[in-house]
Amino acid sequence: MDGKIRVTMPGGIVKECTIGSTILEALGSSKEIGEPLVALVDGEVAELSKRLHYDVTLTPIDITNPLGHRTYIRSLTFLLIRAVEDVFKGARVTIEHSLSKGLYGEIHYTRKINEKDIEIIKEKMHEIVEKDEPIEKIKVKKEEAIRIFKDYGMDDKLRLLKYINLPYINLYKCGYLYDYFYGTMVPSTGYLKVFDLIYYSSGFILLYPSQKNPKIVSEFKDLPKLAKIFKETEDWARIHGVYDVGLLNEKVESDEFKDIVLVAEALHEKKIANIADKIYENRDRIKIVLIAGPSSSGKTTFAKRLAIQLKVLGMKPYPISLDDYFVNRGLTPKDEYGNYDFESINALDLELINSQLTDLLNYKEVELPTFNFIKGEREWLGHKYKMDKDSILIIEGIHGLNETLTSTIPKENKYKIYISALTQLNIDDHNRIPTTDVRLLRRIVRDNTSRGRNAEATILSWPQVREGEEKNIFPYQEEADIMFNSTLVYEMSILKKYAEPLLKIIDVKSPVYIEASRLLTFLGYFKESSNDEIVPLNSILREFIGGSCFYK
Repeated sequence: MDGKIRVTMPGGIVKECTIGSTILEALGSSKEIGEPLVALVDGEVAELSKRLHYDVTLTPIDITNPLGHRTYIRSLTFLLIRAVEDVFKGARVTIEHSLSKGLYGEIHYTRKINEKDIEIIKEKMHEIVEKDEPIEKIKVKKEEAIRIFKDYGMDDKLRLLKYINLPYINLYKCGYLYDYFYGTMVPSTGYLKVFDLIYYSSGFILLYPSQKNPKIVSEFKDLPKLAKIFKETEDWARIHGVYDVGLLNEKVESDEFKDIVLVAEALHEKKIANIADKIYENRDRIKIVLIAGPSSSGKTTFAKRLAIQLKVLGMKPYPISLDDYFVNRGLTPKDEYGNYDFESINALDLELINSQLTDLLNYKEVELPTFNFIKGEREWLGHKYKMDKDSILIIEGIHGLNETLTSTIPKENKYKIYISALTQLNIDDHNRIPTTDVRLLRRIVRDNTSRGRNAEATILSWPQVREGEEKNIFPYQEEADIMFNSTLVYEMSILKKYAEPLLKIIDVKSPVYIEASRLLTFLGYFKESSNDEIVPLNSILREFIGGSCFYK
């Protein structure tokens, strides 16, 4: 029929629409929670405001999907920035990092922002939602985008645009305010009904609904130790002038990049040495070091570097692998799908762990087990060990911070370390870099270089990895005696060379193609450094790109 196109929906439903109809018009959806926020058009992510000019297959995406959830959070951030500009004209908003189930940020104004100010901003946000103001996507020439952000005094955007080699830039407009965002937006503020904004540590926490419970705001749980580590990293980045991607790119272009690498690595070494000093100062009582953290945090390299620092102090570190304490395969607990749950703490022989650790602390000789992963059984191969007064055990594993793992060992004999890649380098003031993206890219590269696994397989397994972290690691992170941030401010400029080719070969028909495309867009912001020889051989980054002095 003239002037009509066919739109195929999930379930094979076909709908005829007028040429030029928006996705929103084709879907006929509302703005209530649970309704679509974005869509896939022939497998590509598109905003609901996109107009359709030919026959397409359309898949609506709501907040329960990671794509929709990220769109909601990103749009909510723009709503906050607009509300701040309404209330405190000229104030600078910085979205710093995630904390608990929200985003921590700061408002830089002519005076300090207080708790009452945050309440006023929240009221303004609700007012803008009630007005249902459009969020428009506007393509402008790069020169025009530069002019807009010069007028706003947004130096962070100007630095970023300097390294985006495109003639046109997509901006977003809400009312009078223009901004640049990395990813899709909802069509209007009326979609953003569920949120909260609370005052926190001279800044704010922006709370949003979870994927599982989209109609209620996620509960905020204070994580003071984690917040402190983020703050330390932020302060360090600002002192050294590398707190956003544009600034890092400038360093890569100049002779200063090598200095940034050396200083970042020196900071790691100093932090690890300080941890070793703390352990040494309490060597009469600390006999076990427990190291835990999410996937691709660099736990193995950290443990080896800590062992070296302890040896410098005259101590005798001895590694114990929790993998050797798995119960025999047939005794492994199963998950809700009937599959073996190897990440459950009950997949480990807790009784044997505690019994042997107790004997070791009492200076008894113990025969340590070895787990045969091919047979799925424990073996006893005559591997014996006995501690002396200078010995210290180093145990690395996902359950290290969970007191259940070592429940019979007195707390004063244990020192717990939480390690994660908590990046404080952001794309710009309004676009943060999720710590999970850093760890995923690390894992993609490592899986390929050392395990012969392609990027598609790594990305496919990532949701299960993240689910295990949420269950077994994050709830216990504040139990740590100390936290170590394994991020390196320069690492994306090195990782890009390794990760990009692996992502580019993922086929458009792959179930992870959209995620691969998102990661490629993200990597596109970074200027690549081809000189990875400047990365020290003991660097945590070497655990992922290869060439570490700790591995054969």
